[in-house]
Amino acid sequence: MPIVKRILCLANSKKMSGRCVAGREVLDTAPGPWIRPVSARPTEEVSEDERQYQDGSDPRVLDVIDVPLIRHQPHACQTENWLLDPGYYWTKVRQVGWAELQRYVENPATLWTNTRSTYNGANDEILQADADALPNSLVLIRIPSLELRVFAPGAAFGNPKRRVQAKDTLNKSAFYWK
Repeated sequence: MPIVKRILCLANSKKMSGRCVAGREVLDTAPGPWIRPVSARPTEEVSEDERQYQDGSDPRVLDVIDVPLIRHQPHACQTENWLLDPGYYWTKVRQVGWAELQRYVENPATLWTNTRSTYNGANDEILQADADALPNSLVLIRIPSLELRVFAPGAAFGNPKRRVQAKDTLNKSAFYWK
């Protein structure tokens, strides 16, 4: 029998030939830990068949989902990983609104070590060894403001390819993201 965890879906992004789905466990008293269902494939992406509801639809962000799992399977800094049970459908319980989402927001002192930056970024890089020493790889934060900039970092060298970069601040630390 699988272990069924009820999660609030907070991520459903492309990964290899499948998706990366993750969320916080829904408990009666307070939000629980992060859970990221992963497959048994080497790259751990979740296929369409493995993540669908019985009606064939796909989980969406803010869905509350019962996910059948086999065991906790942390990998390096991704301590949230759980091996999914591909023999069962996922079950949508309900959907959460923005007001209820606020109780899941976290307030970490920092996202990570804040010691490395790429040429055009700020605090946007971390060494794998430093990441592996962190207690988790996922966090839901509230950003009071977000600035987007579009620029061509290689224009001076004949490369007109543009990049979109986000700038935000968390506890007085600036971040520039790709």
